[in-house]
Parts: sequence; structure tokens; C-alpha cells
Amino acid sequence: MFSKSDIEKYFNAEKAESLLFFGIGLAGIITALVFFLYFKTSFYKGAAVPLALIGLLLGVVGYTIYMRSDADRIRNVYAYDLNPGELKEKEIPRMEKVMQSFKLYRYIEMALALAGAFLFFYFKHKTEQQFWSGLGIGLLVMALLALGADYFAEKRGHVYLNGLKHFVNR
Repeated sequence: MFSKSDIEKYFNAEKAESLLFFGIGLAGIITALVFFLYFKTSFYKGAAVPLALIGLLLGVVGYTIYMRSDADRIRNVYAYDLNPGELKEKEIPRMEKVMQSFKLYRYIEMALALAGAFLFFYFKHKTEQQFWSGLGIGLLVMALLALGADYFAEKRGHVYLNGLKHFVNR
């Protein structure tokens, strides 16, 4: 049976995972800076580009979700007790959009991982074009990290959404 503790559990886990996104993003940015400033080969400069860009994106997303999670948790716990219709009218449609977004993210992350793998292997032995090989490996690593983190977030989202639907349709 779906309860307030399930809402608490979902948003606490979301908040914790947002720190993972933030950490991956920060690690990507720091690694990109080290690669760009201290390693003078074009391979490392190429790897720094997706590490910095995707790292920035993941860091911003992680920070935003972290800052929003407590308010979302409180709002939905109160709605559970005082206004269950709000869960049906607002939270379920919001979560359905989130779940659709996860599908889009999955395809984008898989495409980026494949593009990264292609770039890395295609340019791996072309010494004059090592920038592209580095860009490929950086893209591959960041896309796979994002894909893995999103996998767990999506899985948790399905459980939460199904619980919400069961609760409001009882």
C-alpha cells in the first residue's frame, strides 16, 4: 500500500541521487580543467571538452534537483493527507512528464555514447587527429555515467508513479 513514507522515501532518494549527479558533474569539470591546463596533448584537450560541457550540465541538474527536492517532498506529503486530488491533478502529470523525459535522455545518452565510441576508435591510431579520439573517450565516459545514473532514477520514478496512481484510484 502506498503511504506518506513512500513519498518521503522517493524524494529523499531523489535528493541523494542529485548529489551523485552534482558530484559526477563536478568531477568532470575538475578533470577537464586538469586535462586542459596540465596535459598539453590534443588528446587530453579533446577529452576536456565533453568532460566540461556534460559535467556542467550534470552539475546544474544535480544542484537544481537537490534544492527542489525538500519542497516537493513536503508539498506531496501534505497533499497525501489534506488534498489527494492534488496528487492526481499535479503530481501524476508531472511524474508522467519526468518519465517521458527519461526515455528521451536514454536515447540521447546512448547516441552520445555510440558517437563517443566511434570517434575514439576511428581516430585512435591517427596521430595527427588525437583531439577527436580524446573527445570521443570523454563523450563516451560522461554519456555512460549519465546513462547509469538516469537508469536508477528512472527505475525509482516508475515505482513512485505506480504507487501514486494506485493511491489516487483506490
